[in-house]
Amino acid sequence: MVVISARPVYVRQSKKLLERERMVVVAISGLHGAGKTTAARTLVKKFKLRYVCAGTVFRQLAKERGMTLDEFSRYAERRPSIDHQIDRRTTTAAKGKNVLIDARLAGWMAKQADLKVLLTAPLEERVRRIARRERRKYKEVLNETRKRERSETKRFKQFYSIDVNDHSSFDIVLNTERFTAKETVRILELAIKQFIRKRS
Repeated sequence: MVVISARPVYVRQSKKLLERERMVVVAISGLHGAGKTTAARTLVKKFKLRYVCAGTVFRQLAKERGMTLDEFSRYAERRPSIDHQIDRRTTTAAKGKNVLIDARLAGWMAKQADLKVLLTAPLEERVRRIARRERRKYKEVLNETRKRERSETKRFKQFYSIDVNDHSSFDIVLNTERFTAKETVRILELAIKQFIRKRS
């Protein structure tokens, strides 16, 4: 595991680094509301990577069935085929290099990833972020998030034998409660650039 100091770092443009090494795969996992997708989308633009998001696939499948995320999570608990369908779509889209995979299980399942990142934050902070972003009541989001994460923990253990509390496969584990969204991106940007430099 790599621990990164949050001191200000001034680095050169990502484009020059990628000209030296064009082959990189980044996997970003994170709890709901930890800032995973916000960071991923910014990094995709900075490094000109293809973006693969499992959460988008999950929401699409829920919408296709006319279900809320909570309802679809409980529905998926009884149907392993749902998770396998999400995996197939994500894996197919993530083939190749110069890609960033944004998925709850990316760090455990993306074996080809060069850099595996896990973003975390306390439940209360994550719920506040989601409630503010979606303009919903805190208690409503809290209950939904608890149910959804319990469902995911159960499914991932049952279907994949993955313990989501085991972070040993990650290169970086970052508590985003301590940083702004921009600071989180800066830390991850530094890590990616450092990886590219070392490999080139």
